[in-house]
Amino acid sequence: MSGPLPLRPRPRDGRREDHREGYPDDTLTLRLARPPRTATDAPGHAGPRSRGTLRPARADDPVDRLAAELAEEAGAAVHPYEVAALLESQGLTGDRIQETYGQPDLFSLADAVFRRVPRSHRKPPPPPDPWRPDHLRCALRGLLFALPGTAYLLAEGVWASTAGLHGLIAAALVSWAWSQALSHRAYVRLAAGRHGAGRALLAGAPLGVAAASGTGLLVAGPGAAALFAVGQSCYLAAAGVLLVLGREKALAAALLPVAAGAAALPWWQPPGPLRTGLPLLTVVWAAAAAGYALRSALREAPAPGPAPRLAQSVPYGLFGLAAGVLTAVAGSQEPYSVIVLTLSMGPAEWLLHRYRGLAVTALHASATARGFWLRAARALAVCGAAYLAPLALGAVLVGARPVPLLLLGAVLWLALLLQAFGTAWPSAVPCLAAAAAVAALPRTGALTAPTAQLIGCTAAALALLAVALHHLGRPTAHA
Repeated sequence: MSGPLPLRPRPRDGRREDHREGYPDDTLTLRLARPPRTATDAPGHAGPRSRGTLRPARADDPVDRLAAELAEEAGAAVHPYEVAALLESQGLTGDRIQETYGQPDLFSLADAVFRRVPRSHRKPPPPPDPWRPDHLRCALRGLLFALPGTAYLLAEGVWASTAGLHGLIAAALVSWAWSQALSHRAYVRLAAGRHGAGRALLAGAPLGVAAASGTGLLVAGPGAAALFAVGQSCYLAAAGVLLVLGREKALAAALLPVAAGAAALPWWQPPGPLRTGLPLLTVVWAAAAAGYALRSALREAPAPGPAPRLAQSVPYGLFGLAAGVLTAVAGSQEPYSVIVLTLSMGPAEWLLHRYRGLAVTALHASATARGFWLRAARALAVCGAAYLAPLALGAVLVGARPVPLLLLGAVLWLALLLQAFGTAWPSAVPCLAAAAAVAALPRTGALTAPTAQLIGCTAAALALLAVALHHLGRPTAHA
């Protein structure tokens, strides 16, 4: 309302008051609700009427005038009692209600105004996005996933035999699987406090180093490759600790020696001791940073409550194993495609947060379950396309085949998305099936390696997409 409510009673002599004097505005923009005229509403026919249409307000009707002036406040009311409270706050008395508006009491007038004004409830302001991604952190994590590969450029020649190369791959697969399971367990404990997460990492990281190093030694045999596998296992365990505890900058600093050495390779070939010393310095630096981060976490007060069961982390470890097998097979065919895939993990993490934010927005904007499903599916399509488009461009730039890389990227991104919502086994099983098919079918001679990879990743991507549409299309998954 732009001014006080006029409450002039009509003249008692029955004369109509001049509109220009009593009501300065003769044009009412309010359209009041009135039942529509139907075929049964013909003159002389009495019958029920439906609701929902509007009629122009009449300037000579004081109730219409009152409803027009209170349209904004009364339109937001959900019950006539709210309008009654509004009228009472305007200072209306019983005598004025009867004389001016022809209604017996306040509640009758409130009901008349409520029925004349269409509902216009104000939408609440959009809530802040709880999943707003940290752009710098996601970009940094993408680099941290790719920079360790520079150590292999410096240590070229360490795995002179095929057995040495297989030993490094086997140790890396064990480290990836163990790190995925341990990271899940630590993140679950981190929700209650850093002390519990530190204890989980302190107990699990050395075991992962021992398992991966033993696997590398068993496959490669004693020698330089086995020693490199030990260093690789130590670095991956330390990196997992630092990433879980949010020490990305410390890990980036630890990677500076190998990154600087690899950057100088096109112009300068470092001597043998330096090729060995730079990766070793990175491993020692990362391990020291991880130890310091664990010490800080363990100093915090422990949170009460039981620790999560170990079995809950098993599907996350199996997914890490499957992802490692799929990536290793793809790298054996087109090594540069793995570099593109590794660099894409930073944008992939950013889009995971972005999807969760879009899903929360869709939850607030939807009135039906079907409406939310459509919005969630659209958000999934937008985020998935935003991840795959740069991946296709990267494949073209390095001369790799785009289709296999896109399928592998879709499998990994959908599986990570489902795991972010706690859907562990439905995301791990398709990846395990694809990894088994890609690794086993070429050995039987039934299919070539590229064909097996194409079939396995296609089937896994379709299965994960179906699970994502079903699970993430339910509002309860985002509550």
